[in-house]
Amino acid sequence: MSNYSLQGEFTMYVGLLTAPFIDQSLDVIAKWAAGAGFKALEVYVDQIDLGAVLADNGTAVKRVLAETGISISSFAYYVGFDEGYSARMREIIAAADVLGVDTVCTFAGFPEAGKSKVDTIMQVVPKVINPLAEEAARSGVRLAFENWFETNLQNLECFAALCEALPQENVGFNFDPSHLHWQGIDVVGAVQEFGARIFHTHAKDVTIYPTKLARLGVKAYGWWEYSIPGYGAVPWGPYLRALRQAGYNGVLSIEHEDPTYNAEEGFVKGLKFLSGLM
Repeated sequence: MSNYSLQGEFTMYVGLLTAPFIDQSLDVIAKWAAGAGFKALEVYVDQIDLGAVLADNGTAVKRVLAETGISISSFAYYVGFDEGYSARMREIIAAADVLGVDTVCTFAGFPEAGKSKVDTIMQVVPKVINPLAEEAARSGVRLAFENWFETNLQNLECFAALCEALPQENVGFNFDPSHLHWQGIDVVGAVQEFGARIFHTHAKDVTIYPTKLARLGVKAYGWWEYSIPGYGAVPWGPYLRALRQAGYNGVLSIEHEDPTYNAEEGFVKGLKFLSGLM
């Protein structure tokens, strides 16, 4: 008899960010995604009438989810802290509460003029996010910030600053390995360090072109390109293993920004690759 035993059950599953289907309705997207084998949608908020959700207690959306068997892994609102940000976030949090969506993915803002990204996180971000985090907590909703390098979450020093500035249990990360990998940041080490604060993940790869890098240098653009999971340089096996070891049970939400494939083809290729690793 083996001396090995399972330390817990893991339920990672593959979903997709709906943004490439921007002109299609939620019911059409859900039917296609369910038929293709996806389990969840990360719903771009401009593709859903949040006012209608609040007005009818989510009846129409709940019907679509019940008919397709698909779930909503999160709402996605990827903008900076503009004038309408907080009001829109409150509406999103309220709609998430109605629909039983436990995560809202967003950005941690952009650096303010004259401030570093870390300083902005420590001095500015809490003023915007603390009231929203409190409101979200009352509804059992988590706020997950994507680490797009252009925002305040560029590297692991920025991650650490956010954890210090926003220690609330319902504030964490929508972790995207592609934005770290091309910068030379260890994605496995990042998961090992911040795994407890990873609430949601983007499954996106990045292809690196060494010849272009040698000509352009690291500070230029054009030597790397986003790609479908499995078609780039992200170490997916070690990365998913690190997520499991960190206790992550949740979605691998494919964010399709690969110019090589159309939406349907790219999503299906990503699903096939990721499913083979789980």
